[in-house]
Amino acid sequence: MAVQRISKITASSKKSWQDALKAGLDRANKTLRNLEEIRVLDQKVTVKNGKIDQYWVTLEIIFTLEEPATTKTTTRRRKK
Repeated sequence: MAVQRISKITASSKKSWQDALKAGLDRANKTLRNLEEIRVLDQKVTVKNGKIDQYWVTLEIIFTLEEPATTKTTTRRRKK
C-alpha cells in the first residue's frame, strides 16, 4: 500500500514563474525522494519601481513515502 505526503513550498525567481517553479522543484529534489506530482497553488509578483522584481510560486509537492526497512532481530542467550 502506497502512502503519499504533501509538502508546501514557496520559491522565487527574477526571470519568470516557470523559472521559479524549476527552482522549487530543484530544491525539493535535494531533500525529498519519490516525487510524484507538483500542484501550483498560487502565483504572484513583487513590484519595485513600477516593474516586476520577482516571480513567486507556492507549490504542493506530492511524494510517496518509502516503506520502512525491515530489521532482523536476533536472540542472544544469556551466559549463566
